[in-house]
Amino acid sequence: MLTNQTSSLHVANDIRDIKPPVEIPSGWEWLWWTLGGLAVAAIVFALWKWWRKRRSQIPLEPPVPAHARAKQMLEKALELIAQPKPFCILVSDTIRVYLEERFDFHAPERTTEEFLHELQGTDLLSAEQKEKLGEFLERCDLVKFAKYEPGEPELRDLHGSALRLVEETEPVEVQSPESKVQSQMVSA
Repeated sequence: MLTNQTSSLHVANDIRDIKPPVEIPSGWEWLWWTLGGLAVAAIVFALWKWWRKRRSQIPLEPPVPAHARAKQMLEKALELIAQPKPFCILVSDTIRVYLEERFDFHAPERTTEEFLHELQGTDLLSAEQKEKLGEFLERCDLVKFAKYEPGEPELRDLHGSALRLVEETEPVEVQSPESKVQSQMVSA
């Protein structure tokens, strides 16, 4: 009898709950994942196109022309007129940078002699302008390297020759026929 009781106890411990149903994948899950990925890609692409269109509509500030920047720097140089060496460094560097931007000379990286030699091979400046520029750079070099200390009138003369060079070489704006008519109407 004992054996029947142990076997019935063993059977009672062996009973378990029913397992939940096993999910059988349909063959369409990949389609839903692909469609979701394409929808996300389309949204990202639409946002990118919208951002590029919006960015192109933002008005960009036109760059300041080289002659205007040079004139601004020459005005700042006047603040240093009491200090000949810094004044001459700023004025000559301003002219060198201006000439590089305006005429594509490689002025800032060269010595005065190298620059003047390159300048002789071009017809972008007149012979008189080349001569005055050479004198200007040599006078600045005396102050920068030979410790020459000119007085204020001579420094103002250097400044004036630098300003004249910029004004003589700045580009001339060509007016369209419409703007000429408008300016004539305004002045009348």
